[in-house]
Amino acid sequence: MIKNYILDTSVIIHDPYCFYNFEDNNVIIPIVAIEELDDVKKREGMVGYHARIAARELNNLREKGNLAEGIRTGNGGIIRIELDHMDMACIPAGIDTNKNDTRILAMARNLKDAIKDIPTILVTKDVYMAIKADSFGIEAQDYTNDKIKSDELYTGICYAYASSDRMNLIFKGGLPAEELELEEPLMPNQFLHLTSVDDDNHKVIGRYDGKNIVPLKYAKSSAWGLTPINMEQKMAFELLMDKDISFVTITGGAGSGKTILATAVALEKVIEQGEYGKIVFVRPTVAAGNDIGFLPGTEEEKLRPWMGSFYDAIENLMNFRASAKDESQKYGRRGEKPEFTVDHFIETFRARGVIETKTFTYMRGRTLSNAMVIVDEAQELTPHLAKLMLTRAGFGSKFVFIGDPTDNQIDNVLVDAKSNGLVYTVEKMKQFDITGHVTLRQVERSPLAGIAERNM
Repeated sequence: MIKNYILDTSVIIHDPYCFYNFEDNNVIIPIVAIEELDDVKKREGMVGYHARIAARELNNLREKGNLAEGIRTGNGGIIRIELDHMDMACIPAGIDTNKNDTRILAMARNLKDAIKDIPTILVTKDVYMAIKADSFGIEAQDYTNDKIKSDELYTGICYAYASSDRMNLIFKGGLPAEELELEEPLMPNQFLHLTSVDDDNHKVIGRYDGKNIVPLKYAKSSAWGLTPINMEQKMAFELLMDKDISFVTITGGAGSGKTILATAVALEKVIEQGEYGKIVFVRPTVAAGNDIGFLPGTEEEKLRPWMGSFYDAIENLMNFRASAKDESQKYGRRGEKPEFTVDHFIETFRARGVIETKTFTYMRGRTLSNAMVIVDEAQELTPHLAKLMLTRAGFGSKFVFIGDPTDNQIDNVLVDAKSNGLVYTVEKMKQFDITGHVTLRQVERSPLAGIAERNM
C-alpha cells in the first residue's frame, strides 16, 4: 500500500540521500525543512556538511522536473516539496506556533486529514518530535534504513568446542573450519576461542583465515612497549599488527584499551618500523557545548581539546617505555628527540609530517595513502560520514575505527546504538578478507573504572 512519508529535517541531516530509500511511496519534504537546511548549511562540522550534500541532491532532482509537483523516482515513488497544508488551526492552544517543528507537525496533521485514503507517517530522528507527533495524533517512525537489524551485534569472536586432537591441528598447518560444528559460518579474520571436549583446561585462540583456523602471529609481540593483557586485547592486537588487514574496527567500553592499543601499534608501525609514512588521528567534534568553529587559533590548536584521548595514550605509552628502557633510549631508534613532553613529542613529529590530527571538516577530497589512520569515538559518526572516511583510503593505508556504540556514549542526536557509523561499518564490512573486528569486554583502566562501567 502506498504511503505518504513526511521527512523531518533531522532525517535529512542524518542521511542526505534519504529521499531515495522509501521504495514506491510518496516522499514529502516540508518547505520548512528546506528553510532549516538553508539555516545550517554554513555550520561547521557534520550538520553543515550534510545540509550541503542534501541541497546538491535536491538540486539534481530539480533538473528532472518540478519538485513542487513531484518527481517520479526509478522505483516508482514520488519526491516532492510540500508548500500547502500550513494552516495552524489544528495546533492546540498553548503550543508555540513560531517553532519550525510545530509548523511541520501542522502540515503533517493537515495532510493526514485531507488525504484519508493514504496513510501519512512522519519520519524523524528527533525523540521530542516523535513524542509531539504522537500527542497530535500523527504516526511517527524512526528512520531505519541504515539501522543494524540484529539484536546481537557482531563481536568478531566465536566460542566453540573441539577435541584436543583437532585443536592441535591449528599449530600444524591449520584446522579446516568445516571440521568444527558451528551454528553460523565464520567471517574472515574472525577469532575462535576453542575449549577441548576432553579437557576443560585446554583452551586455544585461533583466527579464521578464510579456509583454516590458524594460530595468532603476534601473540608474543609488543608495540611501543605495550603488551596486550587479556584475550580480547590479543585479538585486537593481531588485527592491528597485520598489514594485510586494511580496515579494523574495535568496540568496547571505557577503559577497555581501544585507544592505547591502536596508538601503540601506530607508533610502532610508523616511527619504529617505518611500515607506514604517517599517523593520522581523526576525531568527530560532537559536544554538548560549542563546536570546533567557536574555538580560537589554528586547526591544530582548535583540535587540541578534542584529542585528549590520543595525548593521554601517548603519555602512558612513553611512561611504559621509560620504565622498560634506559632514559637515553626511551624515545625510540630515531633519536634527536628533546626531553619528553606529550605536546613537544607530537609537535616534533607533526612538523616532520609524521603525525596529523584532523577532524572530518577537512576530509572531503583527500586521499590518505601510506598512512595509519585512527578514527576515535566513531560511534558519533553517521553512516554517511563513516563511508566518507573509508573512501579516503589510498594505497598502502590502514584504517582503524574505535569507539563505544552504546547509547550512553553517544552525544550526536542524529544517531543511536544501532544507526551510528561504527556499528554500520562493522556489519557492512565484516564479510571481507581485508577487514576485521573485535569487541573488548574487559575494563583494564583501573578497578574503579571497571566497577563504574559495570554498575553505572
